[in-house]
Amino acid sequence: MQEQDNSAVAPELPAQTSPKDPTRSSMWNALSWARDLAFSVLIAVVLIVFIYQPVKVEGTSMQPTLQNDERIFINKFTYRFGLASIARGDTVVFWYPQDPSKSYIKRVIGIPGDRIRVDGGQVYVNGQLLDEEYVPAVNRDSVSWKDGEEQIVPADKYFVLGDHRNSSSDSRTWGYVPRDHIYGRAVFVYWPLDRMGRLK
Repeated sequence: MQEQDNSAVAPELPAQTSPKDPTRSSMWNALSWARDLAFSVLIAVVLIVFIYQPVKVEGTSMQPTLQNDERIFINKFTYRFGLASIARGDTVVFWYPQDPSKSYIKRVIGIPGDRIRVDGGQVYVNGQLLDEEYVPAVNRDSVSWKDGEEQIVPADKYFVLGDHRNSSSDSRTWGYVPRDHIYGRAVFVYWPLDRMGRLK
């Protein structure tokens, strides 16, 4: 005859604890708050230093894409670490070649090796007329660059233009932008709120 197993498991009762010390509880809350604040600041610093940086647009050379005094985020990560190459159409932030203490923002029109021609305000890239829907008719001009003759963008340099062509100091005036001067891509408008959104 088999013996019946009469073993049982009883639920554990919570251990008796002494009443909480209010001073200790307040100190612990303060330390937790300080820890969370320090962690948040650290994350913000990492984002600003290595990935996104807030900047203020000054001037009208990129209207209507960007307005004077708008606040935008630029992505410094992808270009710096080679996760993406600089492409035609990118809106980039760079050190002004003639005074590297100043930052400019323009649109990339020509990349290294491209054949660029600006004739009577019309932009041609590699023999094809560039479709520039981001340049309204009111912002166009009739200026020719280098007498309308085709130019080849040198290695490690970029040809950039402002979207507001008749109000922009750009590669037509001061030449190409060296690759090592370009440090970010404009990606997002965050102020004013009615203009908030991703940049194309």
